[in-house]
Amino acid sequence: MTAPLPQLPPAEKYRAISDRFTATVRGTADWDAPTPVVEWRARDVVDHLVTWLPAVIEDGSDVRFAPGSSAEEDPVGAWTHLDEQIRRILAAPEVSARPHANRHTGQDRAVGAVIDEIFTGDVFFHTWDLARSSGQDDRLDPDMVHAALTGMSAMEEYLRPTGQFGEQQPVPEGASEQERLFAFLGRDPRWAPPAGSGQGRLGLGS
Repeated sequence: MTAPLPQLPPAEKYRAISDRFTATVRGTADWDAPTPVVEWRARDVVDHLVTWLPAVIEDGSDVRFAPGSSAEEDPVGAWTHLDEQIRRILAAPEVSARPHANRHTGQDRAVGAVIDEIFTGDVFFHTWDLARSSGQDDRLDPDMVHAALTGMSAMEEYLRPTGQFGEQQPVPEGASEQERLFAFLGRDPRWAPPAGSGQGRLGLGS
């Protein structure tokens, strides 16, 4: 029996979460559509993910990422290019075990542990943003949702001031645990794009 998603080894957990995000990326038709993050278009979700992690990892270790296309030009290609590199890092013990240290992640950390702790969950959360924006299935793994909500709620007084997510939003009556998670993260958990914003599945391309 497969272990719950939060309990999988880092490389397996990342692959499972990334597979879902990649499918959502490939199913996005309108890359200029609005998202639950007010200031972002759909392509900005990808831009966020492909820019911040390489900067953090390169700032604290000797691991380097090969530059690829920008999310503005080619969101599908930009995400695929980064995803392939992360998979290779996590699959190679001699790379994932390299030391990482900076003011954001602390001292004497392994590169793979940093990716697991600060990036994999971000990909998971932003899958919802992109799925809602593009009209795709936004249901996320319930074990991962539960682990994220309980863990982050317990640390709210420390996490909220960091500005890593928005202010707590109203929780609708009868909200699911997933809806409560995204309200906690500062999203309207029942956000929907305006009618005619170009939702749909067109496969590959930008």
